[in-house]
Amino acid sequence: MSIGHSIRFRRKSLNITLQSLANQVGADAGNLSRIERGELGINENTLRKVAEALNCTPAYLYAQSDMPKTALSVQEHHQPYLTTLSQVPSKNSTSNIKDFVQWFRSVAPYIHAFGGRTFVIAFGGEVVDEKQFVALSHDLNLLASLEVRLVLVHGARPQIEKRLRRDKLSPKFVNGLRVTDDAAMEAVKEANGAIRVEIEALLSMGLVNSPMAGSDIRVASGNFVTAKPMGVRNGIDLQHTGEVRRVDAIGIQKRLDDNELVLLSPLGYSPTGEAFNLSLEDVAVSAAVALDADKLIFLMDSEGVHNLRGELLREMTAGKAKNLLRNVEGNEQAINISEDINYYLPAAVRACEHGVARTHLISRHIDGAIIQELFTLDGIGTMVTELSLESMRQANIDDVGGILKLIEPLEAEGFLVRRGREHIEMEIEHFYVMEHDNRIIGCAALYPFSAERTAEFACLAIDPAYRGGGRGDKLFYYCASQAKELGFKSLFCLTTRTEHWFLERGFKEQNVEKLPAEKQKLYNFQRKSKVFSKTL
Repeated sequence: MSIGHSIRFRRKSLNITLQSLANQVGADAGNLSRIERGELGINENTLRKVAEALNCTPAYLYAQSDMPKTALSVQEHHQPYLTTLSQVPSKNSTSNIKDFVQWFRSVAPYIHAFGGRTFVIAFGGEVVDEKQFVALSHDLNLLASLEVRLVLVHGARPQIEKRLRRDKLSPKFVNGLRVTDDAAMEAVKEANGAIRVEIEALLSMGLVNSPMAGSDIRVASGNFVTAKPMGVRNGIDLQHTGEVRRVDAIGIQKRLDDNELVLLSPLGYSPTGEAFNLSLEDVAVSAAVALDADKLIFLMDSEGVHNLRGELLREMTAGKAKNLLRNVEGNEQAINISEDINYYLPAAVRACEHGVARTHLISRHIDGAIIQELFTLDGIGTMVTELSLESMRQANIDDVGGILKLIEPLEAEGFLVRRGREHIEMEIEHFYVMEHDNRIIGCAALYPFSAERTAEFACLAIDPAYRGGGRGDKLFYYCASQAKELGFKSLFCLTTRTEHWFLERGFKEQNVEKLPAEKQKLYNFQRKSKVFSKTL
């Protein structure tokens, strides 16, 4: 279920009309209706207003969105029994066990890939303040058990705000940057110290019959970050607000080599003995760059980056991210861009441009968000990379297994002529493959007929999980460009099931007699494939 559906069920359970809710949050009823139907995303600010109007928290709505629709229906009519129902475990069945086995096998490549890698995981102080770190610690323990080298960077904004209110001090900001005077700096130190102690305590748990059973997580923290003052901005002295000058990568690596988890606070120190208040994003990106981290992960309020139509973007390059940020700058209609994205997406771009392979933006409200993002094919948030994860190239002998996995289901259904492993191995130089994140997701072949200066386009197959994104077109046009470079003047193909696909791409039907003489000898009159050709 989507967050929109959980909003709808909560609203109905309280007998609040859509128009009444829209009036309370200052939003358009039509847009709220689209959000409830899952046709439009919701930004952090609107979600907070909706949650307040529905007398709950955003975390509650996210939790309900993970429940099946039937459970939500029960909640709507039998609210008092929700807690009891949610605690009833699902009954084990053969299908559930098979699903688990299949999933566990599917994560094996990720387990092999992640061992010994360095991940920097950053999260705001809300994760600790709202008691979400306990669940997060379970996932960190799992990653540590897989020998992932972990660096945590925490924020402290809500804790700092509480201490300022306690001391009756008014926070001051300039373009989103806190003006940290002497009094505010004392609140910053106190808040960061309290958070660090709480995180270290929670990571020290080893309770039997819990996900932390048998855990042996040692936490290292210290003066790993050297900082400098930001100085005067727009005529205002930011005082103790600073920015990262250097990260002690060697010192952190030594702790990681000793199998310790490194915890970094948003504080930095100068050679003159001063302490500076830093931003979470600055520390996280600087640490990831200095450590040459394999992944930088931000836990935030929204589920990821949405485009201007409200669609969640699973992947995007740094270039596309910069274009999106330029398009939404000063655009008041861009309701799908949350405050979080304005902080974290520029940080993700900066990380990618400085060598961090991948940055993940995921929701802190989803239980097991890190595990779902890292160990599933599609993930649950947005991954930002420097370059596109998809590429096309000529196949080699190591690709035979991947090609067979793609074409065997289509051969069984009669879409493709059967080819054995030996046949593929002998003709591997004629094959081209499409890769996504080093996994073969598409293939096609070009068989040359040099005398006629033409080539047969054959064996086009796309992984079912990646269909519908125009990848068949991309692979076809790539093969067509390769054929053109090789000096061929035309392409032809034989098909029994996909004639319209080829017609839509400029092919024209031909008689069998138009085939090259050598191909005519091999034509299967029992299969009666239709012949199509296209001039390059």
